[in-house]
Amino acid sequence: MSATKHGLSIGIEKIDDEFFLSLKAVGRLTHEDYETIAPMLDSALSAVKEPKIKAIVDGTELEGWELRAAWDDFKLGLKHGSEFEKIAIYGNKNWQQIAAKIGSWFISGEAKYFENYDDALAWLKR
Repeated sequence: MSATKHGLSIGIEKIDDEFFLSLKAVGRLTHEDYETIAPMLDSALSAVKEPKIKAIVDGTELEGWELRAAWDDFKLGLKHGSEFEKIAIYGNKNWQQIAAKIGSWFISGEAKYFENYDDALAWLKR
């Protein structure tokens, strides 16, 4: 019996008043994953008056969300949506392209899907 790989890794860099957030999701996201990541994001953003976040989400190993985790994702988007300037979603599945379009409804900035990591980074840096 093989172990199922699952989880989230997050990196946050601050350059002046601009945040660069990298997130890699592996497996199927759960409510518990969001209970871990939401406070980390809240804490990182609380020290900045008007954060402008550029994020890259690596979904190449993401299999989806539990229903409750999808709701958590929606709530996180509503809470911090105005703080996101750009979100690049790097992936290899058609549903991720659709998720990028839906996600753009909940943020004040842009969300775009990429199948090439370097292209995603170049777009974020513009």
